[in-house]
Amino acid sequence: MRQLHAHHAIHQGGLSGAVAITEKMEELLREKALEEARKEADHLIEYWETRILSHADAEEEGFYQEILEKNPSLKDNVGKLIHEHNLLRMIVNNIKKAIDEAGLTPEVLQQFHALLVVNSIHSQEEERILFAEGSR
Repeated sequence: MRQLHAHHAIHQGGLSGAVAITEKMEELLREKALEEARKEADHLIEYWETRILSHADAEEEGFYQEILEKNPSLKDNVGKLIHEHNLLRMIVNNIKKAIDEAGLTPEVLQQFHALLVVNSIHSQEEERILFAEGSR
């Protein structure tokens, strides 16, 4: 995780998995297979929690701390990256609540897509900040 190519591969693998599960869920919805789509949505939420957010937790507990020890001037940028992790956590929690209340609505689908967008931008920024600036 501490080398750019390895970190990038982790991020790309996580994102591509989330995209694939999202697409499968949407395909099931188009086919009107609502029960299966709901199961896929639950699988997608679990994926975000166990793959993406657990990686974020690990970064915050170890990697970010190491970066700050080497380069304390990155404190504000690391704070922004943690905030982005928190946004992902909030969106996942919003999705869980919305699905429990109303099922797989268009708004829930928008939030699943928001996760993909925020995660993609976050990964790009993390690599730019921590591997370009952090290596100075």
